[in-house]
Amino acid sequence: MALTNPMPMGPWKITVYDQEYFQGRRMEFTNSCQNIMECGMDNIRSLKVECGAWVGYEHSSFCGQQFVLERGDYPRWEAWSGSNAYHIERMMSFRPICSASQKESKMMLFEGENFTGRQWEICDDYPSLQAMGWCNNEIGSMQVQSGAWVCYQFPGYRGYQYIMECDCHGGEYKHYREWGTHAQTFQIQSIRRIQH
Repeated sequence: MALTNPMPMGPWKITVYDQEYFQGRRMEFTNSCQNIMECGMDNIRSLKVECGAWVGYEHSSFCGQQFVLERGDYPRWEAWSGSNAYHIERMMSFRPICSASQKESKMMLFEGENFTGRQWEICDDYPSLQAMGWCNNEIGSMQVQSGAWVCYQFPGYRGYQYIMECDCHGGEYKHYREWGTHAQTFQIQSIRRIQH
Protein backbone atom coordinates (compact mmCIF):
# COMPACT_ATOMS: atom_id res chain seq x y z
CA MET A 1 0.00 0.00 0.00
CA ALA A 2 1.40 3.40 -0.96
CA LEU A 3 1.84 5.99 1.75
CA THR A 4 -0.07 9.10 0.88
CA ASN A 5 -0.02 12.67 2.11
CA PRO A 6 -3.37 14.36 2.66
CA MET A 7 -4.09 16.73 -0.20
CA PRO A 8 -7.15 18.04 -1.97
CA MET A 9 -8.73 15.81 -4.57
CA GLY A 10 -7.65 16.90 -7.98
CA PRO A 11 -7.39 15.91 -11.59
CA TRP A 12 -4.28 13.73 -11.14
CA LYS A 13 -3.59 10.28 -12.52
CA ILE A 14 -0.31 8.47 -13.15
CA THR A 15 0.31 4.84 -14.14
CA VAL A 16 3.68 3.32 -13.29
CA TYR A 17 5.30 0.10 -14.52
CA ASP A 18 8.15 -1.96 -13.12
CA GLN A 19 9.50 -2.72 -16.63
CA GLU A 20 10.47 -0.49 -19.57
CA TYR A 21 8.02 0.22 -22.41
CA PHE A 22 4.94 -0.16 -20.19
CA GLN A 23 5.50 -3.84 -19.42
CA GLY A 24 5.41 -5.82 -16.20
CA ARG A 25 3.56 -4.92 -13.05
CA ARG A 26 1.30 -1.87 -13.42
CA MET A 27 -0.18 0.43 -10.77
CA GLU A 28 -2.35 3.54 -11.03
CA PHE A 29 -2.16 6.45 -8.61
CA THR A 30 -4.24 9.58 -8.08
CA ASN A 31 -2.20 10.73 -5.08
CA SER A 32 1.34 10.75 -3.68
CA CYS A 33 3.51 7.66 -3.32
CA GLN A 34 6.26 8.06 -0.73
CA ASN A 35 7.98 4.73 -1.45
CA ILE A 36 7.23 2.53 -4.48
CA MET A 37 8.86 -0.44 -2.71
CA GLU A 38 5.96 -0.48 -0.26
CA CYS A 39 3.75 -1.19 -3.29
CA GLY A 40 5.80 -4.25 -4.26
CA MET A 41 7.95 -2.64 -6.96
CA ASP A 42 11.73 -2.24 -6.68
CA ASN A 43 11.84 0.70 -9.12
CA ILE A 44 9.75 2.53 -11.71
CA ARG A 45 11.04 1.80 -15.21
CA SER A 46 8.28 3.44 -17.30
CA LEU A 47 5.19 5.53 -16.67
CA LYS A 48 2.26 7.37 -18.22
CA VAL A 49 0.98 10.69 -16.89
CA GLU A 50 -2.68 10.72 -17.81
CA CYS A 51 -3.78 13.79 -15.90
CA GLY A 52 -2.09 16.61 -14.02
CA ALA A 53 1.55 17.48 -13.46
CA TRP A 54 3.73 15.41 -11.14
CA VAL A 55 7.21 15.46 -9.66
CA GLY A 56 9.21 12.23 -9.41
CA TYR A 57 12.11 11.69 -7.02
CA GLU A 58 15.23 9.57 -7.22
CA HIS A 59 14.76 8.25 -3.65
CA SER A 60 11.87 7.44 -1.35
CA SER A 61 10.31 10.08 0.92
CA PHE A 62 10.51 12.69 -1.88
CA CYS A 63 14.32 12.97 -1.72
CA GLY A 64 17.10 13.13 -4.29
CA GLN A 65 16.95 14.43 -7.83
CA GLN A 66 13.61 15.79 -8.99
CA PHE A 67 11.97 15.13 -12.36
CA VAL A 68 9.00 17.12 -13.62
CA LEU A 69 6.45 14.74 -15.18
CA GLU A 70 3.85 16.33 -17.43
CA ARG A 71 1.11 14.67 -19.46
CA GLY A 72 2.49 12.00 -21.77
CA ASP A 73 4.31 8.69 -22.01
CA TYR A 74 7.73 7.95 -20.50
CA PRO A 75 8.82 4.54 -21.91
CA ARG A 76 12.30 4.55 -20.31
CA TRP A 77 14.26 6.57 -17.75
CA GLU A 78 15.78 8.79 -20.48
CA ALA A 79 12.32 10.20 -21.15
CA TRP A 80 12.16 11.83 -17.70
CA SER A 81 15.87 12.52 -17.20
CA GLY A 82 16.96 12.93 -20.84
CA SER A 83 17.37 16.72 -20.58
CA ASN A 84 19.11 16.22 -17.26
CA ALA A 85 22.90 16.38 -17.44
CA TYR A 86 23.02 13.62 -14.81
CA HIS A 87 21.25 10.45 -15.90
CA ILE A 88 19.46 8.68 -13.11
CA GLU A 89 17.69 5.38 -13.81
CA ARG A 90 15.97 5.36 -10.44
CA MET A 91 12.60 6.80 -9.41
CA MET A 92 11.25 5.73 -6.03
CA SER A 93 8.61 8.32 -5.04
CA PHE A 94 6.33 10.87 -6.70
CA ARG A 95 3.57 13.36 -5.95
CA PRO A 96 1.17 15.68 -7.81
CA ILE A 97 2.13 19.32 -8.26
CA CYS A 98 -1.08 20.89 -6.97
CA SER A 99 -0.22 24.52 -7.78
CA ALA A 100 0.42 23.67 -11.45
CA SER A 101 -3.33 23.90 -12.01
CA GLN A 102 -3.34 27.66 -11.37
CA LYS A 103 -3.95 29.80 -14.44
CA GLU A 104 -1.37 32.45 -13.56
CA SER A 105 2.28 31.92 -12.69
CA LYS A 106 4.40 34.62 -11.08
CA MET A 107 7.75 34.46 -9.30
CA MET A 108 10.26 36.98 -7.93
CA LEU A 109 13.97 36.19 -8.33
CA PHE A 110 16.56 37.70 -6.00
CA GLU A 111 20.29 38.07 -6.49
CA GLY A 112 21.14 37.28 -2.84
CA GLU A 113 20.01 34.85 -0.17
CA ASN A 114 17.04 35.78 2.03
CA PHE A 115 15.44 37.98 -0.66
CA THR A 116 18.25 40.53 -0.89
CA GLY A 117 19.96 42.30 -3.76
CA ARG A 118 18.69 42.90 -7.27
CA GLN A 119 15.25 41.43 -8.00
CA TRP A 120 13.32 40.48 -11.09
CA GLU A 121 9.66 39.47 -11.45
CA ILE A 122 8.91 36.78 -14.03
CA CYS A 123 5.65 35.37 -15.36
CA ASP A 124 6.87 33.57 -18.50
CA ASP A 125 9.32 30.85 -19.60
CA TYR A 126 13.03 31.72 -19.95
CA PRO A 127 15.27 29.23 -21.81
CA SER A 128 18.24 31.45 -20.89
CA LEU A 129 18.03 33.91 -18.00
CA GLN A 130 21.28 35.59 -19.09
CA ALA A 131 19.94 36.18 -22.61
CA MET A 132 16.91 37.88 -21.04
CA GLY A 133 18.99 40.22 -18.88
CA TRP A 134 19.83 38.38 -15.65
CA CYS A 135 23.44 39.35 -14.89
CA ASN A 136 24.92 36.01 -13.75
CA ASN A 137 24.28 32.26 -13.66
CA GLU A 138 23.10 32.14 -10.04
CA ILE A 139 19.93 33.01 -8.13
CA GLY A 140 20.19 33.60 -4.39
CA SER A 141 16.53 33.20 -3.42
CA MET A 142 13.00 33.08 -4.88
CA GLN A 143 9.43 33.90 -3.91
CA VAL A 144 6.77 31.99 -5.84
CA GLN A 145 3.69 34.19 -5.76
CA SER A 146 1.50 31.91 -7.88
CA GLY A 147 1.71 28.67 -9.80
CA ALA A 148 4.53 26.15 -10.08
CA TRP A 149 7.90 26.40 -11.83
CA VAL A 150 10.78 24.16 -12.78
CA CYS A 151 14.24 25.74 -12.57
CA TYR A 152 17.19 24.20 -14.40
CA GLN A 153 20.89 24.35 -13.68
CA PHE A 154 21.85 25.12 -17.31
CA PRO A 155 20.36 27.10 -20.25
CA GLY A 156 17.95 25.29 -22.55
CA TYR A 157 16.17 23.50 -19.69
CA ARG A 158 19.09 21.16 -18.93
CA GLY A 159 20.81 19.96 -15.79
CA TYR A 160 19.39 19.42 -12.33
CA GLN A 161 15.69 20.26 -12.00
CA TYR A 162 14.23 22.10 -9.02
CA ILE A 163 10.45 22.29 -8.61
CA MET A 164 9.27 25.56 -7.01
CA GLU A 165 5.65 25.88 -5.87
CA CYS A 166 3.56 28.61 -4.28
CA ASP A 167 2.05 26.10 -1.85
CA CYS A 168 5.40 24.70 -0.55
CA HIS A 169 7.54 26.63 1.95
CA GLY A 170 4.87 29.34 1.74
CA GLY A 171 6.31 29.97 -1.74
CA GLU A 172 9.56 31.19 -0.17
CA TYR A 173 12.91 29.67 -1.06
CA LYS A 174 15.50 31.67 0.91
CA HIS A 175 18.56 29.57 0.05
CA TYR A 176 19.49 26.84 -2.45
CA ARG A 177 19.30 24.22 0.36
CA GLU A 178 15.50 24.70 0.25
CA TRP A 179 15.28 23.85 -3.47
CA GLY A 180 15.62 20.10 -2.88
CA THR A 181 17.73 17.53 -1.08
CA HIS A 182 20.03 17.25 -4.14
CA ALA A 183 20.71 21.01 -4.48
CA GLN A 184 24.38 21.90 -4.04
CA THR A 185 24.70 25.27 -5.75
CA PHE A 186 22.87 28.54 -6.47
CA GLN A 187 23.32 27.94 -10.22
CA ILE A 188 20.08 28.33 -12.21
CA GLN A 189 20.15 29.40 -15.86
CA SER A 190 16.69 28.56 -17.25
CA ILE A 191 13.16 28.54 -15.82
CA ARG A 192 9.74 27.53 -17.12
CA ARG A 193 6.19 27.34 -15.84
CA ILE A 194 4.56 24.00 -15.04
CA GLN A 195 0.99 23.98 -16.26
CA HIS A 196 -1.59 21.37 -17.14
